[in-house]
Amino acid sequence: MNIAIVGATGNVGRKTLEVFDKKNFKFDDLYLVASEKSAGKKISFRNKEYVIENLETYDFSKADITFFAAGGKIAEKYAEKAAKHTIVIDNSSFFRMDPDVPLIVPQVNAAEIKNMKKNIIANPNCSTAQLVIALKPLHNLFKIKRVVVSTYQSVSGGGKSPMDELIDQTKQYLDGKKIESKNFTKQIAFNVIPHIDVFADDGYTKEELKMTNETKKILDDSIELTATCVRIPVLVSHSESVNIEFEKPYTLEKVRDVLSKADGCEVIDKRENGGYSTPFEAAGSDETYISRIREDKTKKNSLNLWIVSDNLLRGAALNSVEIAETIINSK
Repeated sequence: MNIAIVGATGNVGRKTLEVFDKKNFKFDDLYLVASEKSAGKKISFRNKEYVIENLETYDFSKADITFFAAGGKIAEKYAEKAAKHTIVIDNSSFFRMDPDVPLIVPQVNAAEIKNMKKNIIANPNCSTAQLVIALKPLHNLFKIKRVVVSTYQSVSGGGKSPMDELIDQTKQYLDGKKIESKNFTKQIAFNVIPHIDVFADDGYTKEELKMTNETKKILDDSIELTATCVRIPVLVSHSESVNIEFEKPYTLEKVRDVLSKADGCEVIDKRENGGYSTPFEAAGSDETYISRIREDKTKKNSLNLWIVSDNLLRGAALNSVEIAETIINSK
């Protein structure tokens, strides 16, 4: 089995290598691919140095599975070309809503991989991935009718430059210097910004629409979902405040029990100081943490949850590697 990573020098590409190591992911040959400006550089992995290959001239037939971790424009230009020679697992948003491309979270809808028609599998938006992992076992039991979600998303969702800018702005603020925003619409240090991605005509942002459309595609088209997506001054891990309305009655005991046993979930729900998960604890962990489980007393069959997960892992690198494992295990 030969593996390639397009965008190997970026946040998700580097995190994919970390996941390979953590999961002892086995392969015969590994090809690391990036833009012309990174070509020729070296990356050390498992006591071996790999030379970055130029995407413009790279031969996609070298690998059986190729991870695309380089954004939508690169996926648009190269993914279908690559898919003639290799299975493509794409981390960008470009193919997610393509009816011929499965949108996969292995813990939720791994069986849909068999419907792959273009030799391409899409990885969902990071905020969607952690949400559906928590929703799936609840939907199986109580059938979800409606979801209202507010996200608190870390700057790493925008890449390395926004992470660097948060650090720089924090220093500038503490030093009393003037702050200029480059990657954000407003100052991000000591602030929150209720705006991620571009606005649609109806006032929702593209990030919010992704959550709605992707959740329907992955889980159930009958689910109604509305989202507000907010960028916060945290480096890694996305958090979500989620209100769920079920069609069937539930008990808190059953909710905790099914989530505790669900693949990819970990319940931390003590009704005491610190008895919940935050972005800091979730960073670097594979699990999706669920806290603040409580009844919504204003509406029948409704529930409130707090969900936290490392967006670079669950929403990107880890999920894509688990997709590859599913493909390999199913031969």
